[in-house]
Amino acid sequence: MKAVITSTAKYLPESILSNKDLEKILDTNDEWIRSRTGIGERRILKDPDKATSYLCTGVAQRILEKRGITADELDLIIVATMTPDMVFPSTACLVQKNIQAMNAWAFDLSGACSGFLYALNTGAQFIAAGTHKKVLVIGGEKMSSIMDYTDRTTSVLFGDGAAGVLLEPGQDEKHGLIDARLYSDGRGGDNLCMPAGGSLRPATHETIDAKLHYLQQDGPQVFKAAVVAMAEVAAEVMERNRLTSDDIDFLIPHQANNRIIQATAERMHLDQKKVAKNIEHYGNTSAATIPICLAELDEAGKLHTGSNLILVSFGAGYTWGSIYLKWQ
Repeated sequence: MKAVITSTAKYLPESILSNKDLEKILDTNDEWIRSRTGIGERRILKDPDKATSYLCTGVAQRILEKRGITADELDLIIVATMTPDMVFPSTACLVQKNIQAMNAWAFDLSGACSGFLYALNTGAQFIAAGTHKKVLVIGGEKMSSIMDYTDRTTSVLFGDGAAGVLLEPGQDEKHGLIDARLYSDGRGGDNLCMPAGGSLRPATHETIDAKLHYLQQDGPQVFKAAVVAMAEVAAEVMERNRLTSDDIDFLIPHQANNRIIQATAERMHLDQKKVAKNIEHYGNTSAATIPICLAELDEAGKLHTGSNLILVSFGAGYTWGSIYLKWQ
């Protein structure tokens, strides 16, 4: 049986960090950022006592409320994140505790910006196997926690946020998660990473002084890889399922860079009106970008039974992939 999405929600911090704000602390300006990325502002979770689990808990509560169910009905909670509250316990277990979903088991999945697609496909397998009835899948990040705000090449790109979906068994095989093509290539890992904080380089005075606990990126290399990978995997999913651009209702791409999004749509011969974009308002929220877009489409009433959706992403690892959903 196919897994269908029965509820969506997003949760974003209230604090806004605009390009104008960044002009005050960095050698950059609004025009430079917008022309190269499409970003105008991003949300920041300023409270030092709140982290990714706080955002994900907000998502979980809203999803349960919209679906009209209680937390003890959940079977599984998967959180896709590369900014967990701590190495362990998992952020998913913290969310489970916060919403009192004591009948669910929980785990984190690390796929960087492709994390939500990895987690969505993983959750769908438990539904398809017939072993689970209600799987909560959330993508959440506090990217500001790993930003060096003296580095204008990275700090202008990222923001904080979370969003997710509830997966349940569908009524037929024609709706739900129809197809997924997921990839990784570890050879690109050095181009986008956080060098310290793991078992290879635990925190020391030296790693902190060298700023190795911040995200580091070779922008040109990542951009070139992302443009090709996202465009090709989206086209692959279309071809595998004999879809034309006319068949697709929405492309929901990872919100990393407006030029990458446009290139992907062009490869699919897709009208820009069918492309979900909110990068101007939120920047790159990593694993949260796709579910935020999905939740906003749902909130706006733009998704209907039979709507064909193509989700596509690219992230550190390298990781990338695409999912074909038929909305129910």
